[in-house]
Amino acid sequence: MQHPTLMLDGAAGEGGGQILRSALSLSMITGIPFVIERIRARRKKPGLLRQHLTAVQAAQQVCGATVQGAELGSSRLRFEPGPVQGGEYRFAIGTAGSCTLVLQTVLPALWFAPEDSRITVSGGTHNPMAPPADYLIRSWLPLMRQLGVQTEIELISHGFYPAGGGEVRAQVTPGRPQGRLQLLQRGALLQVELEARVADVPLEVAQRELSALSQALSSLQQPLHCHSRQLPARFGAGNVLQVALCHDHITALFVTLGEKGVSSERVAERLAREVLAYQRGRGVVDEHLADQLILPMALAGGGAFVASAASEHLRTNMQVIEKFLPVTFELSPLAGDDTAVQVSVLT
Repeated sequence: MQHPTLMLDGAAGEGGGQILRSALSLSMITGIPFVIERIRARRKKPGLLRQHLTAVQAAQQVCGATVQGAELGSSRLRFEPGPVQGGEYRFAIGTAGSCTLVLQTVLPALWFAPEDSRITVSGGTHNPMAPPADYLIRSWLPLMRQLGVQTEIELISHGFYPAGGGEVRAQVTPGRPQGRLQLLQRGALLQVELEARVADVPLEVAQRELSALSQALSSLQQPLHCHSRQLPARFGAGNVLQVALCHDHITALFVTLGEKGVSSERVAERLAREVLAYQRGRGVVDEHLADQLILPMALAGGGAFVASAASEHLRTNMQVIEKFLPVTFELSPLAGDDTAVQVSVLT
């Protein structure tokens, strides 16, 4: 079936790379071609950076698309998809650009492929401006399984900014998302897990972070399971600190990265504030995960969740999805909470 070409404005809403990534995913799935102009116009460095270009090239390979404008710095892209094909894929970003954002671009399309796929992406796995690999594995993937998606994701090696060099691998069995996620309550808090990892940094740094974090989170009134880990130093220095709040219905993962010149105590304090703010509120899904759920939920045909906040990123992504799929989104403020909203996906 011939589809008219969609015209997209890359400067709309929050004006970042998510507009492009969602458009690529949905174009591959629906067969609808698109042209996007003013790509990432609201960013300090507009146009296609290396990770965005890799996402375009990955999508092109997965569906044999005809593409114009796929070059570094390009602000305009035409994408005409072909049929999605499974198989063995390997994509290298070449910088510390996010592996997870490239992976999330092609995974939804590969759910619709006629055969199994294995995808390996190399680059940055822990990037301050993107979901780390742990986040996909611990928070996002279990919810995809509730939708019947058969996908496994493995963190092969860590890649920190600015060196990159990490690797993430996914194994995909075809099968479109089905059913309706209903994430309106977290349920009881069952377990709290604290983990600190360091590469080319003394293990003492991780241990100090965990000590400070444990003190800051003592009000959770749960045993805190703490783990520290020394990573290989092949690709330079890095430090990741994370907290997993394991509830009945969701695992909320909070991650921060250590920075040169920032003390362990300050890194821990920054993360603790985020964790405690979530626990005080009524949101089930944090604002970052909310943005990553709406496309699979739209493909599945509906659902609802309570988000800690409705970011501009989320609202922009909704607008893109509504252009490709016969769905609408509703945002309903939650009574008694200043920021939480219920997000409903309607078909």
